[in-house]
Amino acid sequence: MISKLKYSFLILSITLLFTGCSVNYNLTGTGKIDAETFQVNYFQNSADLIEPGIERTFTLRLQDLIQNQTNLNLVNHDGDLVYEGEIVEYRISPMSATADQLAAQNRLTISVLVRFTNKKHEDDDFEKRFSFYHDYPASEQMVGSRLTTALDEIYERITQDIFNASLAKW
Repeated sequence: MISKLKYSFLILSITLLFTGCSVNYNLTGTGKIDAETFQVNYFQNSADLIEPGIERTFTLRLQDLIQNQTNLNLVNHDGDLVYEGEIVEYRISPMSATADQLAAQNRLTISVLVRFTNKKHEDDDFEKRFSFYHDYPASEQMVGSRLTTALDEIYERITQDIFNASLAKW
């Protein structure tokens, strides 16, 4: 009789534990998103120094990140969440010098101006600049696999920062 009572109490406790606690966070830390769709408009490249194709790659990377970390559906228009903006900076600058006053290391910096609109919660709307960089030896040119590596690193950080600002509220 006592073991049946203990068993019933154990089952009841476990059931209450799993049904009584409601957590609104998933593994990406986004919490409960009150939206079903999102759209990422094409990010134009309006930087002074133009690197062909980076605007398309950036747009696709942002779409992929949101699709992979949420259950939102990507749409071409009338999204509940809208991401738009432009690449406003693509700059290569020397970071350190050798004893001969030559550049030893360069830095590629990319900045993106993002306008985020949440049609369900207008208080979440923002316009913000996101930026990141990649350092590389001055003896190398920013082309080919060096450029691909740099863009991957920069886009990973910028898109995650945009995601955190718009959906994770970090």
